[in-house]
Amino acid sequence: MKMFTRGGRTGFVLLTTAAVIGLAGATQAQTVIEVHNTMSEGGAEAAALERFQEILAERAEGEFEVRPYLGGQLGDETEILELLNLGQTQMALTGGLFMSQYAPEYDAVGVPFVFPSFEAVEHYLDSDSGQAMQEIAREDGGLVYLAPQKRAFRQMTSNREIHGPEDLEGLTMRLPQLPVWVDVWEELGVQAVVIPAPDIYLAMRTGQVEAHENSLASPYTRQMWEVQDYIIMTNHLSFPWHWVASAQWWETLSEDQQTLITEAVEEARQHGMQVEDENDAYYREALTENGMEFIEVDTAPFREAAQPAIDRALADMADGVAEDIDAAIEATAD
Repeated sequence: MKMFTRGGRTGFVLLTTAAVIGLAGATQAQTVIEVHNTMSEGGAEAAALERFQEILAERAEGEFEVRPYLGGQLGDETEILELLNLGQTQMALTGGLFMSQYAPEYDAVGVPFVFPSFEAVEHYLDSDSGQAMQEIAREDGGLVYLAPQKRAFRQMTSNREIHGPEDLEGLTMRLPQLPVWVDVWEELGVQAVVIPAPDIYLAMRTGQVEAHENSLASPYTRQMWEVQDYIIMTNHLSFPWHWVASAQWWETLSEDQQTLITEAVEEARQHGMQVEDENDAYYREALTENGMEFIEVDTAPFREAAQPAIDRALADMADGVAEDIDAAIEATAD
């Protein structure tokens, strides 16, 4: 046995030719798949990545080594998109940044009060507009689009009872720094205040803002029952995750490997969506037990009141987007 160093670390090399050849063959036989997500352990995202890992372990007979990276371990969403573009990592369960970055003219999914269900979002992503967005993401971002994965709808929390859009007038509401979201909510009458996510609780406790919007995970994990009274079920945005792969890496795979990974993604996302629904139901029960009151509202008047801002957002989009939105909503209506 002979000592060697690699990257400052010491290891061992066997001098027998057969052992070296055998080791090289074993290494080449296994394809590493890094899969990234910015959320931490315990959520539907982690559950989906774990299921993806299990499926390939069960069906690929050691062909793949799946390495999930959660909590942005190797970078934020922007950094991971760049690594995917360069072919320096393999896959991600990513947010919608790539749509606004590479194909903003098709990014209707990020406009509040447009899609009434996740099924409508899925249908839109499979439309001509969705396919065009995916093609541009591949050409400009080096991304292969595989599938969307549901995130729970975003709702409102407030210290004021909200039953219709007229109740929003003058309400100070925390929003992220997304111009389309700010424009839509200001159209509804709120006074938008852009505050970083870590400062939300303090802003509410000090009275800087009276309301915010997010999925139910936000008021639950932030213990907002201490500073907020109501949750208004506006269902204003279904902002899914997206399974994507590096095109450079994807093109090195055989057709059978691509099929296997695509099937694994489909099963993993279905599992993730089931966990997401279960978690959302749990959050609602826990928030109710801690004293927050849920208010069910008719979302149609909110959408109607926000329509001028929605129209402004859609006016900048490509031909056919509005028609594909309408078709998606009609095709998935109850």
